[in-house]
Amino acid sequence: MTNPDSEATAPAAMQAVTPPQGISAYSLGLLALLTFFWGINWPIMKIALNEMPVFTFRALCLGGGALGLFAIAIWKRMSLRIPRGHLLHMLWISLFNITGWNVFVLYGLSMLPAGRTTILAFTMPLWLIPMSALLLHERLTGWKLAGLGIGLTGLVVLVGGEWEAMMAAPFGVLLVLGAAICWAIGTVLIKLWQVPMSPVPFVGWQMVLGGIPIFVIAPLLESDRWYVYSFWPWMAALYNATVCFVFCYWAWNVLVRVLPAGISGLSTLMIPVVGVFSSMLMLGEQPRWPEFAALLLVATALGLILKPSRS
Repeated sequence: MTNPDSEATAPAAMQAVTPPQGISAYSLGLLALLTFFWGINWPIMKIALNEMPVFTFRALCLGGGALGLFAIAIWKRMSLRIPRGHLLHMLWISLFNITGWNVFVLYGLSMLPAGRTTILAFTMPLWLIPMSALLLHERLTGWKLAGLGIGLTGLVVLVGGEWEAMMAAPFGVLLVLGAAICWAIGTVLIKLWQVPMSPVPFVGWQMVLGGIPIFVIAPLLESDRWYVYSFWPWMAALYNATVCFVFCYWAWNVLVRVLPAGISGLSTLMIPVVGVFSSMLMLGEQPRWPEFAALLLVATALGLILKPSRS
């Protein structure tokens, strides 16, 4: 039996004439796996960046992810061709979803604790809601406006809790917020242009096109830092290339296509929670009250934003 959210129904899903009234068990399963795998990846990336330079690490992840996705597409006999008239759309989607997100968030992560970075990065729905209202004409309800206000309050608490520490790396904060905005723009563009491709090659091409600047810059700027890295950074790169860049990116793009933009933001709701507490377990980070308060406010904001509107 074909699952209603599977790739076989992607062309129908991309028409998005009538948004789904509920979330299927298949989609809920994808959301749960995304939450766990992306959440624990924040301390894992921090481990990799202790040795690997930023562009080198991401080049390995993007290259491995693209190869894995294209291998699956060939095995499943999916077309790898970018549909006529959509190359420019693919370039813009890749620029925001891949280039902007990955470069900004990794440089920010190298300057900030993993738990704090996770909270800032997954404020993406706070930026997605007004963009989807403007470009996709999704209704901006009172609940969503309240969520935006509470979410911004959470950011103020996060910054104000350790103002001096944040001022030691203000550029890191701006980079991570810039990454969240890039991700929101990329998500809106996927919904706006609806490129008629199966999600597997669609994501693979995003990694190739969005990765071009990263593939070029890595050897130009970082070849003097290439050496035999230790075991755990390599394992972190392998985890990212396979789990995060093959499965998680595919799953996210499936959810963005089959669900309204606001509902697809549900997949990011609990990721900061997993990121903060997995950072405590893996890295020994000790979040204090501002992190927990900001986490509560951001989670409340996202819950309000994603509250279904009354028909």
